[in-house]
Amino acid sequence: MAPHSAYALFFLLSLQLCNGLSYYDYFVPDGVSEAGLVAEGDSFTLNNKEILILSGAFHYFRVHPSHWRDTLKKLRAAGLNTVETYVPWNLHEPRQGVYDFGDLGEDMSAFLDVRAFIQMAQEEDLFVILRPGPYICAEWEFGGMPSWLLRDHTMQVRTYYDGFRIPLQVYFDNLLPKLVDLQFTRGGPIIAVQIENEYGNFGYPGMPHDKEYLEAIKETLTANGFSESLYFTSDTPLLSGDSGSLPGVLMTANFNTNGDENLSLLKEMQPNRPLMVMEFWTGWFDHWLAPFHVRTSAQNFGEMLELILRHNSSVNMYMFIGGTSFGFMAGANTLDIWPHYAPQTSTYDYDAPLSEAGDYAEKYTVAKEVIARYNPLESVVTHPEPPPQRVKASYPEVAISESLDFATLLSQQSSFETEEGPISMERLPVNDNNGQSYGYVVYTTHANLTPNSSLQIRYHVRDMAQVLVDGVVVTKPYGGLLDISSFGFWNANLSLPGQDKVAEVTIMVENLGRVNYGRPHKYHQQKGLWEGPVLIDGVQIDQWIIHSMELKGSQVTNLTGWVPFAGPLETPAMYRGVLHLDGPAEDTFLDMSGWNKGVVFINGFNLGRYWVEGPPRTLYLPAPLLREGDNEIIAFEQYAPGPAFVFRDSPILG
Repeated sequence: MAPHSAYALFFLLSLQLCNGLSYYDYFVPDGVSEAGLVAEGDSFTLNNKEILILSGAFHYFRVHPSHWRDTLKKLRAAGLNTVETYVPWNLHEPRQGVYDFGDLGEDMSAFLDVRAFIQMAQEEDLFVILRPGPYICAEWEFGGMPSWLLRDHTMQVRTYYDGFRIPLQVYFDNLLPKLVDLQFTRGGPIIAVQIENEYGNFGYPGMPHDKEYLEAIKETLTANGFSESLYFTSDTPLLSGDSGSLPGVLMTANFNTNGDENLSLLKEMQPNRPLMVMEFWTGWFDHWLAPFHVRTSAQNFGEMLELILRHNSSVNMYMFIGGTSFGFMAGANTLDIWPHYAPQTSTYDYDAPLSEAGDYAEKYTVAKEVIARYNPLESVVTHPEPPPQRVKASYPEVAISESLDFATLLSQQSSFETEEGPISMERLPVNDNNGQSYGYVVYTTHANLTPNSSLQIRYHVRDMAQVLVDGVVVTKPYGGLLDISSFGFWNANLSLPGQDKVAEVTIMVENLGRVNYGRPHKYHQQKGLWEGPVLIDGVQIDQWIIHSMELKGSQVTNLTGWVPFAGPLETPAMYRGVLHLDGPAEDTFLDMSGWNKGVVFINGFNLGRYWVEGPPRTLYLPAPLLREGDNEIIAFEQYAPGPAFVFRDSPILG
């Protein structure tokens, strides 16, 4: 196809979609783009015409691809002209040198055709802002960086350090060529590309920022042909000033409060360039064990959006749809106060204009009304009608039919012996020596116990431990935030049950999510037991059998040894049931309120974590993950199962 002939195709599509003038009709009426997005003076121009960028954040990897088009239509119907997305390095290069852009056949592969997503955005009359990383924050595991980086014990992420910069360049050299022809100047939708992300907030106060590293990213983007798009950085001006920026690169702002002050400072720092809020936070996210689901008022949302637009500032609403951090992909934050570490929930509803399941929220109506008042093309461009809301089903509850005990489960996991003490999951010789990224790691030893024996783990557990002695759980379930002070998270002693014999001692450690924001991202990032020795009765234990329990979909669906369910087991265990559908599937929510803590798999796909302490009690189950006929439901429950698998037609977010 000729460089600009793509426009002719999209003219026809947009006319059919919008029943009138589309954004592409307006900005490229003859099908030829003479100029891309330019940031000079008080307004942006696109193809030499003024544009107010009205964008919404939509992470393709958080929404099932069967729902991409429906969601893009909802963005466009709200009056938006642009969609913004991050690109997660950890999903696209799950093992070093192995790339997944939708064709690898692994758990998340179906979500990873980023090229198709960008092309679909253009088909729906939207431009694209691309934020390729390497760091995306996004409340995503390790900020989107792959865990195999941590096998380098001197790793310095987000710096010019060769061990980080060179793998990053190789990754970009595989990612960017797949997207370069989708730039606006070449007939595609990409108008702007980010250099890194919130770099001004990286590190500790006073820590110098590595501008040589930022320049290297810019050079790699340029070498891959992206200089035709506008480069930008994004930070919160009041927090970091221009410390995360590069000369000549557009600075944009991230905030949801102090709008006047942030925009005034942004204008002061670059007086001859237009304003852009790259992240206007429409809501917020949740941490496990928090007392409630975070909500922000639609009124405050509308007032801040209106304030931004009154400044003649372009805007990207982060998020317009939050979606779900499926599997083990939710990240964590470090805190300056106890408990210092806060893992995030699998739901990323974000209290956004579109809910986790793509339903219209009050903020959607508010956004549409405010945009209509400030969009300079409101009377020029025709907006499609919002698509109807997808049906949600409340299926009959499903009984537990089979169970699989912990010992049988462990016998089917990769295991390794060590005499150097417990080691982190990243150092395990799995995944072609890329280490273990997610899930659980199980450490087993044998020791001569007495009636007064104690177990001590020096320093920290990363992130949460359960202990079994001769197959019996001796740690209680966590009942709330205060229990984090007890054994299992921090340095503490645990009394072991009275006996006078050699016993098997097992410590199962869960990776609850690597930190995604703020301090240098090697801080607290390796998972499992590794910071210090494990002591039994004061004696350091160095001999361990370590099981890598990643719980990949293929591992779960291939488990053997299931037995008919005869009641709850007293150890972590797998529980299975079958949901039978006589017709096409609908979206639903799996209500795990009656269970304790674990993860759920639907037909081998990991929906995410549940934890009775909340705040969320449900897991969103998109219809495309179900099928007519039998659907296998498997829960890995760490304590005690509920009476059945229960479904709802609405979420419980807390």
